[in-house]
Amino acid sequence: TKNIDSEKFAAPNNNSARGFEVIDNMKAAVEKACPRVVSCADILTIAAERSVALSGGPSWAVPLGRRDSRTANRALANQKLPGPSDTLDVLKSSFRNVGCNDNFDLVALSGAHTFGRAQCRFFRGRLYDFNNTGKPDPTLDRTLLKQLRELCPQGGNGGVLANFDVKTPDVFDNKYFSNLRLRKGLLQSDQELFSTPGADTAAIVEDFGRNQNAFFKNFVTSMIRMGNLKPLQEIKGRLD
Repeated sequence: TKNIDSEKFAAPNNNSARGFEVIDNMKAAVEKACPRVVSCADILTIAAERSVALSGGPSWAVPLGRRDSRTANRALANQKLPGPSDTLDVLKSSFRNVGCNDNFDLVALSGAHTFGRAQCRFFRGRLYDFNNTGKPDPTLDRTLLKQLRELCPQGGNGGVLANFDVKTPDVFDNKYFSNLRLRKGLLQSDQELFSTPGADTAAIVEDFGRNQNAFFKNFVTSMIRMGNLKPLQEIKGRLD
């Protein structure tokens, strides 16, 4: 509503998670046919499952019954949502703090970057001045570095988009993990899963890169778990 400072506009979401107007249209149609029965939260969860399945990924039965929050907290979303330059330790902490304390959750859900795009502003530091070294990120493949520099020159438009997955950007598959093994992750937070020295997530990346079925199975488990974290029900939420 107009009185809510929406979490959609938190830095990790703004101009990243898109298409909310589709959810709004679906909610309006459902309300017209069956008022105060289906929440936006459930519609969004179903839409996520359908988008994955229609893009070549797995399908699953979505648990329903959520209610919508009466408030929103953009500042808290800025604090809690993982960022594109987070280290592996920070990523683990972010997931652990909301109840996803399993490395499989972190790696499997990161695999959603098998499709989608990111703006230059979120990875330009890797290309020119990684961690204030004046040099590019040493974990970034040199050929991909050259391509990304052409797309995202210094001082250029930070809103230009690059594919997360350089192989199959519009298909939900396990190529994201194959890319990480080749040092072709787009965001620092992607590549951290494999290239951080001693990373206990690297073996999971290897497994998912070899076995798409294993990735799909774990992705479904993690999506259901994430979707059931502190769901609003009954008087604590709303359906209007």
